[in-house]
Amino acid sequence: MTQAVWGPEGFRGGIDVRVSLRADAGSGENTFDGAWYPRSRDLAVEVPELVAALDRRGVRIERFTHPLDGWQPAPRKVVVDGRVVRTGGFRSMDPGVVCLSWAGGNRRADLLVVPPETDVITGVRALRLCTRRGLPRSPQMVLAAARSQPLPQVPAVQVSRAVQVSPAGQVSRAG
Repeated sequence: MTQAVWGPEGFRGGIDVRVSLRADAGSGENTFDGAWYPRSRDLAVEVPELVAALDRRGVRIERFTHPLDGWQPAPRKVVVDGRVVRTGGFRSMDPGVVCLSWAGGNRRADLLVVPPETDVITGVRALRLCTRRGLPRSPQMVLAAARSQPLPQVPAVQVSRAVQVSPAGQVSRAG
């Protein structure tokens, strides 16, 4: 495949693209500039939808690079609403990250990839985590943090009588 052409009518019925992007994306100051939670491993379908969604946010992606492992083959170029976006796959890339370039290659964002098989709650947590500062440095650690469940709230125990502790450490009930 060398090229895929997509217009607004080519997308899957207006499905929202699950992507988060930091306000300072592309600044180079963060481990991840956001996260992407694709619905499949078919880049020929997913990349044009991602590019169109980011276009609507004012980010005009020019290049999309991805790890070769874990994805179905992608076209070298995709055309979205008349604009060409180059794609490239590399064996050396972390399988949990994709890279976007824009502004003539001067801006670059690394997005954590939430695997499509991930449950929705974990996926949404990962999307939110990647917009915060102080993230772990690996995709695996971010996904582990997104999977972790908060501890259940323990109801407060009401004490019916006051307890006194003597200087010697003996406990007695007051009252």
